[in-house]
Amino acid sequence: MRRFILIIALLPLLLLLSCSGKEERRSGIFLDQLQPRDSVLIGDQLSYGFALNDIGADAELVLPSWEGELVPGVEIVKPWRVDTLGLRKGRKGKPARLDLEASVVLTSFEEGLYELPPVSARLRYPDGVVDSRDFESLFLDVKTMPVDTASFVVHEIKGQIRYPLTFRELLPWLAGGLAFSALVAGLIVLLVYMVRRRRGKGGESSEPAHIVALRKLDALRGQEHWAPERQKQFWSSVTDILREYIASRYGVPAPEMTSREIMDALCSLNVEESLREGLDRLFGTADYVKFAKHTAPSEDNASAVPMAVRFVTETYREEIEQEKKEA
Repeated sequence: MRRFILIIALLPLLLLLSCSGKEERRSGIFLDQLQPRDSVLIGDQLSYGFALNDIGADAELVLPSWEGELVPGVEIVKPWRVDTLGLRKGRKGKPARLDLEASVVLTSFEEGLYELPPVSARLRYPDGVVDSRDFESLFLDVKTMPVDTASFVVHEIKGQIRYPLTFRELLPWLAGGLAFSALVAGLIVLLVYMVRRRRGKGGESSEPAHIVALRKLDALRGQEHWAPERQKQFWSSVTDILREYIASRYGVPAPEMTSREIMDALCSLNVEESLREGLDRLFGTADYVKFAKHTAPSEDNASAVPMAVRFVTETYREEIEQEKKEA
């Protein structure tokens, strides 16, 4: 029990000694290897800088402007870096006190003994006082790996070692490929569904296409669409009815096609030439009225619906005759 009480009593003293040792471990200038070795080899990186203890936290630290090559043969890899090692409260309203460390990272690719430049730092306080801290230079001894010339043998350059792929390495690629394939398959299924649904909507009516078209055309006969200000609506109605009929009759996307594309499609479907010529004139006049603000003459207005009716009835008649021949 007494031994335990003694340890508890000495614990604050041990902590104080440990902290004070850590503070005094490094003071002034230093040159430390970032890769712990018994010597500095070509390409090794070292930290070169200084440590300051118990300075005012309100001081501005001014460092030397080092860039590129510190001395011939020694290069700066990383610029100045300032780290705070400790911070203590000031006494009686005075600024806090701190311990800091400032350093750059160096390296060298040439063997030799280099004298590094001395370090001069300044501390500027708000009251205008400037405190200069000068540190003497250090030496950097860079060595190469020793080569035994008696037993040294030059070997051929070996190629890159290739290790076999494991299933664990291939698993992310397989999973990604399967996910991509599933995405593509889903898009294809969605596209097919949308196309079939669109086609199904086009054929929802149980009536034949020619009956639907003739009924719509007959409704235009009793309406006064021939006035100049209403001609665009009249000709649009006539051509829209014909486009819907052609799409249903021949299976071509006529509502999305231009007049010229429709004529080319009907030509490839071997529609009678006289019907194509009449339909070409009708679509041409409709395009002028709809897009060029053309006012069609009365005879063109009067012949529009009869021409459309003739096209529907004649093409339907051709379909009936074709079915009889096949039967």
